[in-house]
Amino acid sequence: MIMAVNLEAQNPIIRNLFTADPAPIVYHDTVFLYTGHDTASLTATNYKMPDWHVFSSTNMVDWKDYGPVLSPHTFSWGTGDAYAAQCIERNGKFFWYVATFHKKDSNSNGGAAIGVAVSDRPSGPFKDAIGKALIVNEMTTDMKYGWDDIDPTVFIDDDGQAYLFWGNGSCKWIKLKDNMIQADSPINTFKPKNYIEGPWVYKRNGLYYLLYAGAGTKPEMIEYCTAPTIKGPWTYRGIIEGNVTNSFTTHPGVIDYKGKSYFFYHNGSLPTGGSYRRSICIDYMHYNPDGTIQKVIQTKEGVAPVK
Repeated sequence: MIMAVNLEAQNPIIRNLFTADPAPIVYHDTVFLYTGHDTASLTATNYKMPDWHVFSSTNMVDWKDYGPVLSPHTFSWGTGDAYAAQCIERNGKFFWYVATFHKKDSNSNGGAAIGVAVSDRPSGPFKDAIGKALIVNEMTTDMKYGWDDIDPTVFIDDDGQAYLFWGNGSCKWIKLKDNMIQADSPINTFKPKNYIEGPWVYKRNGLYYLLYAGAGTKPEMIEYCTAPTIKGPWTYRGIIEGNVTNSFTTHPGVIDYKGKSYFFYHNGSLPTGGSYRRSICIDYMHYNPDGTIQKVIQTKEGVAPVK
């Protein structure tokens, strides 16, 4: 069911449910926003995230909710919560890279895993593109725990080569084949300064950016590196978003849309919100002439409507 949700131009942008881990893309002059969905109780001490939602907007203020179009149950191997995810378009298809936990079976002993869903439309319906996980916990051994393979971010370079980055505790990446559902390189692992989780990779004016939740300890802040190539070397550039209201996590998403740059994140500022009941916000992002990013000013007002 499609619900039209008209909202005031202020943060958080979605007010009728708790949303987290924003992943925006621009497609055919429309912003599509892929999010997690927090349903934990007021007294909960851990996450409860049953599904992922898709929203769209053409003015950055009014958002249409297409509902819970994907869940861990979409994947026969999936179980548990719907962690951070990101969608990208290629050749008219939409590939949604998601993190959840893997059932114990012949392919994995469990732990966090990354799957891929696919659709012919940005709003779905989505189905499992592979029938198995793209990344399972056994493929990465540098972190000695089961939840390091989370938070995928996907990027297609100007030459058409696609890359998948992800990871808690360390940042990992692979090349993807043109079909977007197979690895085309070994897994590479590195650890930017203060890196915790939640990477977001993109390119702007020939410079590569890696944003992530960092600061060494929670509450998290968003820090970033830049590089002359997607493979590095990555140079640490500092903090661009400080601690957020009423949440010990935050998560970045960045787009350029109709002449302005936008920074998406989540906090716990809605009534009854918190670290397990989060809400997505948007503020402006500004760059310096050398490509470095100015610190994001978090506001209650948010961004103005785009004409």
